[in-house]
Amino acid sequence: MKKRDFIKTLATSSLGAGMTSSMFISACTSKPTGGEGAEKSEAVPVSTGQLLTLPDLPYGYNALEAVIDATTMEIHHSKHHQGYVNKFKAALESEGKTFTDFESLFAEASLPDGIRNSGGGHFNHSLFWPSLVPGGKAPSTGFAERISQAFGSMDELKTALINGGKSVFGSGWVWLIQDGEGTMKLTTTPNQDNPLMSWAKDIGNPLLGIDVWEHAYYLKYQNQRGSYLENIMSIIDWGVVESRLKG
Repeated sequence: MKKRDFIKTLATSSLGAGMTSSMFISACTSKPTGGEGAEKSEAVPVSTGQLLTLPDLPYGYNALEAVIDATTMEIHHSKHHQGYVNKFKAALESEGKTFTDFESLFAEASLPDGIRNSGGGHFNHSLFWPSLVPGGKAPSTGFAERISQAFGSMDELKTALINGGKSVFGSGWVWLIQDGEGTMKLTTTPNQDNPLMSWAKDIGNPLLGIDVWEHAYYLKYQNQRGSYLENIMSIIDWGVVESRLKG
């Protein structure tokens, strides 16, 4: 299957079973962000216009304190992610481009840098936040079996994700994806690129993306990216990851 054709098959459900891009950011919708004891709420459909809005976190800024400090979470979400949203809207306006869904946007053969970088940043972070949960969440028995078939074991998958993240030169992301044949595999992307983009080295349905930009970890870990990656494995919500599988 050609890359472009495969991306088009993701248009109905890139981030979750039956979830279109006009719904995916709702996975981050919650009670107001940053408050003590903020709780996750049920995801509800959102309008296309809300795809250009910063999603709330499904937990407070201090909820992941054991792994990611509250200051980093607040800056990362309210400054960095908000900045991507603002620049994405400005880039779309500057280019006179109509935006309806991320899958179609990223399937294009090329994009202006402003749309590529800021749109990618907005999409990637909107996938990242709900992938984390205080204390982590273990995979279901069925998903654990699928992971073992693909990678040998859950521990081997985690090790591969850690090593993949450490291998990224400069800034970027490490991903668990589902390719066109339905097989899970790992890949990396530079900067704010992602596996839905037509020029990615590995095209696929993003199941999990882990941010390895320095702003995601530097206040707590300084230059120890490996320690950040090892610790973040303890707060992955594998139930959310599994929900993004297709077939």
